[in-house]
Amino acid sequence: MNWSRGHTIGHGASAAAVSTATLRSSGVILAVKSTELSQSTPLQREQKILSTLNHPNIIGYKGCDITLENSKAMFNLLMDYAPDGPLSDRSGGRLDESTISRYTYGIVKGLEYLHSRGIVHCDIKLNNVLLSQGEAKIADFGCAKAADEAAIGGTPMYMSPEVARGEKQGFSADIWAVGCTVIEMATGNSPWPNSPIISTLHRIAFSCETPKIPGFLSDLGKDFLSKCLVVDPNERWTAERLLRHRFLDESRFGVVKQMSNGTCSPTCVLDHGIWSSIEEDCVDLLDGMKELCVNSGRVNWEWGERWITVRDSKNVNVSINCGLWE
Repeated sequence: MNWSRGHTIGHGASAAAVSTATLRSSGVILAVKSTELSQSTPLQREQKILSTLNHPNIIGYKGCDITLENSKAMFNLLMDYAPDGPLSDRSGGRLDESTISRYTYGIVKGLEYLHSRGIVHCDIKLNNVLLSQGEAKIADFGCAKAADEAAIGGTPMYMSPEVARGEKQGFSADIWAVGCTVIEMATGNSPWPNSPIISTLHRIAFSCETPKIPGFLSDLGKDFLSKCLVVDPNERWTAERLLRHRFLDESRFGVVKQMSNGTCSPTCVLDHGIWSSIEEDCVDLLDGMKELCVNSGRVNWEWGERWITVRDSKNVNVSINCGLWE
């Protein structure tokens, strides 16, 4: 496959960098996940799993190859490119419930297919769900495994109680993560906000607590979450059963606006959802500007240590949230 590498768009659970790739013969844009061949065992394992899958709600596999770049042999996994980016780009603020239902339906459909093939994803979260033409597609299989494998991995804040205790990571662990993902879509916050990772893991494992279900959700939404966030994995609903829940009825789905540039990052403070963080009503930009001026006090443009740099592409700290727990 003859292709050229584009810009970096992210990093996967296997510590591999994800870039765009353009097919020289057709100009078609793909996504390529790459790592040095000498360190590519996790990525090759991911390729082996992804190459067996074919479903509308799972990112499409396009092939793999080895290239020589800057005197280094690179293993490359090529996939469909999802131009609208990860679902996390859509949840900086609260999503409306019809949109949550739509995206959750796609996630659960993808999981139903995965589980029917004996595969556990192990790392369902907003960053690992990509959007393409308004549809959710499960991506990043760096932590995925066969259901009968003993390995345990994933992102701590999304781990189920049995996984946090190091017992077993089966299909039901993915369902718990779906519940956490729905909460994050609804609130824009972690399912366990303002809590350090280590103490949160202990809390998940031994307290019998579950993430707080947002009070503003409909009764259907609350009931759906109550079927996902069950401490006993044997009592959690399966993906197949969740698809019959009325929260995922297609009649509830809202119309999703397409993202024109692959990101919903605000271009200025007035684009951000701060104006609707409490009230549902939209605030005119001019009114928002007036409110900003009134409430901000005197502007001080002097530089100080309290200033922070945002969207700096030169010094990006990447946190790898996938690993084994013993």
